[in-house]
Amino acid sequence: MKICMIGSGYVGLVSGACFSDLGNTVTCVDNNKEIIDKLNKGIIPIYEPGLQELVERNLKNKRLFFSKDISNSIKKSDVLFICVGTPTKNNKANLKYVYNVVKSIKFNLNKYKIIVTKSTVPVTTGDKIEKILNSKKNQNKFDVISNPEFLREGEAIRDFQYPDRVVIGTDSKKANQIMKNLYLPIIKKGSRYINTSRRSAELIKYASNAFLATKITFINEIANLCEKSNIDVQDVATGMGLDDRIGSRFLRPGPAYGGSCFPKDTRALVSTGQIFKTNLSVVKSVINSNERRNKLLLNRIESIMKNKMKNKSITFLGVTFKSGTDDMRESPSLKMIPSLLKRGAIINYYEPTGQKKQFKSKNIIFYENVKDACQNADLIIIHTEWNEFKQLNFKKITKKRNFKVFDMRNLYTPKDMKKNKISYFGIGR
Repeated sequence: MKICMIGSGYVGLVSGACFSDLGNTVTCVDNNKEIIDKLNKGIIPIYEPGLQELVERNLKNKRLFFSKDISNSIKKSDVLFICVGTPTKNNKANLKYVYNVVKSIKFNLNKYKIIVTKSTVPVTTGDKIEKILNSKKNQNKFDVISNPEFLREGEAIRDFQYPDRVVIGTDSKKANQIMKNLYLPIIKKGSRYINTSRRSAELIKYASNAFLATKITFINEIANLCEKSNIDVQDVATGMGLDDRIGSRFLRPGPAYGGSCFPKDTRALVSTGQIFKTNLSVVKSVINSNERRNKLLLNRIESIMKNKMKNKSITFLGVTFKSGTDDMRESPSLKMIPSLLKRGAIINYYEPTGQKKQFKSKNIIFYENVKDACQNADLIIIHTEWNEFKQLNFKKITKKRNFKVFDMRNLYTPKDMKKNKISYFGIGR
């Protein structure tokens, strides 16, 4: 099948590479000349495990192409995936880029095509896309469907190839059958295929992300209680997670949730509720609690340092919002580090992806390895749960005798750290 992925960012690039690996001919389109030029040279602009090899293989086999020519790419394709960004603006999803793409599609429909919203869009967006496309010239030339993505950064290729579910939102039997055939190699592996209404599919994505954000925020609040009641939150999370109705995933306390999905999607969902005059009080509470999280952790750092922050050397291990990605969007470090600088601290950091463009200050230094970043640290903060941070010999990588460790991911146990005579602080412990 001939596929066009419009938008060659995270979702479009990963999905396009994976579809081409299934034997389809895929063209990834973007109006960013620099990105397309890099991709045609096999240079991947994002960090995602396994993506480099996937792109190189399918470029070589001439199943994957990159182009700036959106008109020609639309005309020669059977299925068009809209994969552009939908950032929040005034707490609402900004659909400017989506509608710009739709206008391009409108003037280039030369035969029947399925137009798929892969971007995360609010309920009724598909209806509005349909209205824009409708004209005498385009009659019976398209079906607009919703096919939300559920890709976790750092696990995206596996999530595409072995998804929990494939959701197709359409009432068109023709479009549904074509999409089912497209996803057949994946469905055969055991993935559940769900055909819903278009509006249902749009809401499934927002509802899923809001619920996962709720789990993170919930366990963070339980961790706050554990710290004040001499309880280990890990015991609580394990006991809760063994209940099949709850599950253990996302019951791991840590910094505020961040990334490209949860912050913007929870805000956009509340905005959608307001449009339909529905008070989503639980989601609102989750957003408010998550926003308070950074301030709470900053207060904890001050407490650990006994309010003596001036000229203290603080090392961050990892600055992205989670491991397995170079994505800095809404990362808690973007708020914590500037706040610590204002308190007079000197910040060092090491980031496995080499991310070193986010901070501009003479009092913040990027290091190429863990040892150099930690050698003069008064406080080491484990901010991101990269595997290489799980087996550190702190006494070998740190010169100072009275250093402290604040483990925001609970990678270590208080018992082991006490045994090694390391001043250790975790979350909810």
